[in-house]
Amino acid sequence: MFGQVARRYDLANHLLSGGLDFWWRHRAAEIVRQWQPRWVLDLATGSGDLALTMVRRLPKAEITAADFSPEMLAIARAKGLANTVLADALELPFADGNFDVVTVAFGLRNMADWGAALAEMARVLTTGGHVLVLDFSLPTGAWRPLYRAYLHHCLPWLAGIITGQKAAYDYLGATIEKFPSGEEMCRLMETSGFRNAQAQPLSGGIVTIYQGTR
Repeated sequence: MFGQVARRYDLANHLLSGGLDFWWRHRAAEIVRQWQPRWVLDLATGSGDLALTMVRRLPKAEITAADFSPEMLAIARAKGLANTVLADALELPFADGNFDVVTVAFGLRNMADWGAALAEMARVLTTGGHVLVLDFSLPTGAWRPLYRAYLHHCLPWLAGIITGQKAAYDYLGATIEKFPSGEEMCRLMETSGFRNAQAQPLSGGIVTIYQGTR
């Protein structure tokens, strides 16, 4: 599915988010910059936008970008991302304690086992290392029904026009509805090897940044 939409994936993200995806990645990269890591792993890197944002913010850090889609990694490399690895996030080809920070943007939600994926992230982190998860969530209040209408009806139709692959986006609303958010996600992180888990909603709760310490 991701291979089918790889060519127009970035365009779809920018248009369907109204350009907010640039701000979301900027905020995530700024948090990582404050941790001053030396070794960073960006999981489910896709076309590499978060990894490239971190490369610009952290010139002294070594950024490794991993994804299980060769088509997506090809796009990331074409955009200038040098250090890419074809890998399954549930079975990472890295030694224990190999990274200071692990990030994953809009990817954990699509993994077959969220807890197992988080545990694998914890495994490859140093003690005291950080994880940052950026993913979709549902806003609260009056915006919630409006957002749901957009998510389930408008977005797949618009994405189909942009990418020619409407079916690849029909799944999106269902995955966001099922994905744990807020305190539920923090509890999952803390049972998967992290402490001090916290959630920071952005853009009215459309997305949330989660942080935790190994």
